[in-house]
Amino acid sequence: MEEKFDVLNELGEFTGEIATRDECHSKGLWHRAVYAFIIDKDSNVLLQKRSANKKLWPNKWDVTVGGHVLTGEIGREALRRECKEELGIDVSDDEIKYFICTRSIYNKNNYINNHYDECYLITKDVSIEDIKLQEEEVSDIKYFSKEEIVERIDNNYDELTEKTVSWHILKEILKRY
Repeated sequence: MEEKFDVLNELGEFTGEIATRDECHSKGLWHRAVYAFIIDKDSNVLLQKRSANKKLWPNKWDVTVGGHVLTGEIGREALRRECKEELGIDVSDDEIKYFICTRSIYNKNNYINNHYDECYLITKDVSIEDIKLQEEEVSDIKYFSKEEIVERIDNNYDELTEKTVSWHILKEILKRY
């Protein structure tokens, strides 16, 4: 079944319309997404490597987990669903901390991605051995040190996705760890 999203206006308000993923990305309709970073007690950040068959940023390191908010979902529900789908881990509400919501606009190669992105921090001890990757989405997972992430961001997003806002938010989060 094709995913359907609530359509928003440019202010982030619900329009009452529902559209498919393809409609949102071909017409530039505003919709919602969520993502999170898992950071361990030593300030290491768990990132996923996008699979080679992804339309955007194949084989690039990305946020720990992320995805679209389906029609009728709230952000935390979508985030818990994405954690289970992409990484095979269960996350409870008390492990999820909301950080910020931003707008992101990505328009390349006839792909228009207009999102309101909710950013979360997940505080959970996650062992790499316990992760079950959704191979069509994720090819690898790895912990990076705080210093290595900041260096990659500062070095023109070395091997990272072009999600510049997300990476700057991560730098802000890491200042607190």
